[in-house]
Amino acid sequence: MSHAHDVNPAHFRSVTYSGRKSGPRLIVTGAVHGNETCGTQGIRRVMDELDSGKMHIATGSVTFVPVTNPLAYGRGQRMGDRNLNRNLYPIATPLDYEDHIANWLCPLLAQHDVLLDLHSFAAGTAAFAMVGPLDNAGTLQPFTHAHAEEAMALHLGVHRFVDGWLDTYATGVERRVAETRAKGLPLNTLNTDARYGVGTTEYMRSVGGYAITLECGQHDDPAGPQVAYDAICNTMALLGVSNAPAPQSVEQTEALSIYDVIDKNHPEDRFSRAWISFDRLTKGDLIATRFDGTQMIAECDGFIVFPHAKAEPGHEWFYLAKVNHRFDRD
Repeated sequence: MSHAHDVNPAHFRSVTYSGRKSGPRLIVTGAVHGNETCGTQGIRRVMDELDSGKMHIATGSVTFVPVTNPLAYGRGQRMGDRNLNRNLYPIATPLDYEDHIANWLCPLLAQHDVLLDLHSFAAGTAAFAMVGPLDNAGTLQPFTHAHAEEAMALHLGVHRFVDGWLDTYATGVERRVAETRAKGLPLNTLNTDARYGVGTTEYMRSVGGYAITLECGQHDDPAGPQVAYDAICNTMALLGVSNAPAPQSVEQTEALSIYDVIDKNHPEDRFSRAWISFDRLTKGDLIATRFDGTQMIAECDGFIVFPHAKAEPGHEWFYLAKVNHRFDRD
């Protein structure tokens, strides 16, 4: 399905609403992947309410990017030339369409304090939020806003929270580099660079802000746009950007940490079943079988996340996660 009727890939568009008083600068992005349209719908609904006077800006500002990747959105597909949500940095010599988006989007993100990035997924169940690391002074993703980011997560309206993405991606890159060199093969400059795991939220943290990716549900779930709308309204109210009353924190939470990533090695590597994200794993479960007969067995109880049956050899095949207690209440 084409969505080209209301976007033009020749230019990029954002809309900012500012209040009379200074305050937080929030940015909300939709359709970073062109076939993930729930965020676009949620954003447009909030913009309509601001334009009609049903909602007001109290302090600070909110910037909306309803369609972050117009080329992919117009085609109704995930990417234009490449995945915008990887290796997201300003590019000195842009080569593809997403490079041009990055050169517009990165400075825009840097002008804000908080990012809510709205996505959806191909196969799975409940909506969930991807949160960043704990406060740290490390080299990969130093961070000082974990408390504020956690508070934002708890007020989005979803109950599942996942962290550990960039650390695990970097670990996977180290393994991939070692295995590729051991085989005497040339390195792919993208998927053997830990920076390739940097997307919108990671970039936002790198320029001093904080950010959450909200996966609003399956791509075609009719409830997805409502999840996106609620999250936008709740975040605006929590930050005091809107005039709405502060939202309630969710009571029941499920927090998971991604801790390992497994690459596909051969086109004939096969899953043992049609896994979807957050399917439970019990220690000893057969997850998959390699082309050479090697069995991939769950080493502990946990969950499979982002299984990609059609992954190309040398790329992420699936992630593993386990329960953490980050959001437990005393």
